[in-house]
This record gives sequence, structure tokens and C-alpha cells, in this order.
Amino acid sequence: MTAGTEATAATGSGQGADVAGRPDTAGRLETAGRPETAGRPETAAASTGETTSRHRRRYWRAGLLRGGIELRHLVRNPKEMSGHLVNVVVALLLAGYISSKVPGTHVPLAHLTLAGFAAYLLFQIGLVNLPQILVTEREEGALLRLRATPGGIPAYLVAKSLLVVAMAFGTLVVLLGAAALLVDGPLPHGPGGWLTLLWVSALGLLAVVPLGAALGAVLPNPREALALIMLPVMALLVTSGAMFPLSSLPAVVQKIASVFPLKWMAQGLRSALLPDAARAAEPAGSWELPTVALILTAWAVLGFLLAVPLLRRAARRESGSRLTERHRKAGYGGGTG
Repeated sequence: MTAGTEATAATGSGQGADVAGRPDTAGRLETAGRPETAGRPETAAASTGETTSRHRRRYWRAGLLRGGIELRHLVRNPKEMSGHLVNVVVALLLAGYISSKVPGTHVPLAHLTLAGFAAYLLFQIGLVNLPQILVTEREEGALLRLRATPGGIPAYLVAKSLLVVAMAFGTLVVLLGAAALLVDGPLPHGPGGWLTLLWVSALGLLAVVPLGAALGAVLPNPREALALIMLPVMALLVTSGAMFPLSSLPAVVQKIASVFPLKWMAQGLRSALLPDAARAAEPAGSWELPTVALILTAWAVLGFLLAVPLLRRAARRESGSRLTERHRKAGYGGGTG
């Protein structure tokens, strides 16, 4: 059984667990339909609110169960795990190779690179990995099967959120821990630094994960998804100050980079991981943490406004005939190639 099939089955079982396992369910439904109950607005409203709350708990329980299954499959899959670990290895090699200082300071440039690479890994998981996951599962018919499962789509979104958060923070912990042990990498100084690392990482994920979900809803197929996403992402990596000081870039590049979330994610993580002396290399001469919070929040709101209608539209348009037609075209294209 594949990860998607097993998780979909878990979602379905989570939806029906309460109804099938409670002998008093029929009695409650019968009571809800009695004339004396229907004639009391306050009783009907309370019953409706209780039903809605019970459904929400059921969706969350099924989503967490599905997310746990997907996490176990991820950890047990050496191929997928190696893809995440390769990024960590690249960051460590870069940090070990760089020996210069941040201009105007005594802070090692390798520390700035590691902080920027940590932001890039969070950015990549939300804006590259998540769209690929969504497009692949849509092509495999997972979303179509979930439409036939009560509450399948809400539980699916809960599971994917759990998976992305675990992937992001797991990768971040591995990167910072390995860097501290192997290349004398930076770690937060004091409780304030750890708190800043936590809220910048969480808000950064909120800024990019909805955008990744929106992209996953509109991208045509897994083969084109990576090609369409990676070029802009790599351009942002170079121009957002994640790899070297942003102040060394032309002013017009700095202004363009300041529009996108990666620049502010990297700046927020630098404030958590680097000493105050590194502020001299920032264009404004300070960490600008209020601006970091404001820009990332704005991107989070924009992402949710885009993701929700696009995901609903993609779910409504999904059908067996469309899935069959996509598979036919993919098979034809593969045979021709």
C-alpha cells in the first residue's frame, strides 16, 4: 500500500470513527428530528453548533492521523530523505570553504551564509517541495479519491500542513546542529535569539506555504512544476542576500529583492543567529524586525487569499475523465519520447 493510499484510507476511517462507534448516534439524530426539538430555535442552534464542532474535531483527528502516516513514510524512504540532506551537505560545504569576514565586521562570512541558507531551505520547502507534492498527488488521483471521502479535503490540508512544518523545522534543526558541530556554525544567543528564530521561521512558513499551495493548484504536471519554479527561486537566492551581504548588490536589485519574502526571512534569521556587529552589513544598518514581521504577514495574507479559491477550484474541476485524459497524454508523450 502506498503512502497516499494508506493515508487516504486513514482519513476515511477517521471520518466514520465517531458515527460507526457510537450506539447513541441514531438516537441523537432521531431526537434532532422531533417536532418539539425543531420548534425550539435555541435547541436547534445548539444541536447544529455541536454537530459542527464534532465534525471539526473529526477532520483534525483524521488529518493528524494522515499526517503521521505520511511522516513515517518520509522518514523510512531513503530517497526522499537524501533529497533533504543534500541541501544540508551543500550548506556545510559552502560554510567550510568560505574563510573571509563580513565586510566592515569581524563576523565570519560563513555564518552569514549559513543563516541565509537556513532561510532558503524554509523557502524551498514551502515554495518548491509543496507544489510538487500537490501536483504529483493530483496527477495520481489522490485528490479525486478524497472528494469521495467525507471531510477528505480538510483532513488532507491538515495532514499536508503537519508534513511541511515537520520537514521545515526538522531540516532547520539538522542544519544548525550539524553546522555547530562540524564547522563552528552560529547558534542563537540567549532566550531572545531562540524566540526570534522561532517566530521568524514560523511566520516565514506562513508566508510561503500558502503560495506553494496556490502554485500546486495551477501548475500543469509534475514534470513542468520543477522547471517553472526553480529558475525564479534560484534568482531570488542570489539577489536576496541569502548567500552574501545584500549591501554589496546594486540598489535596484536591493529594492526588487525587498518585495519578496526570502530577503526578510534571511534578515530575520540573521538577527537571531548573528551578533549585533553584523548589523553593519545590512542596508539599513539594523535588523528591522518590525518590518520583517509586517512584510511576512502581508505575504501570508496574500497567499491565503490566493490559495483558498484556487484549491477549491482545482478540487471542483477534478474528475475521472480529466484524470484519464491527463494519464493518456502523459503516456503518449512518454512513448513518443
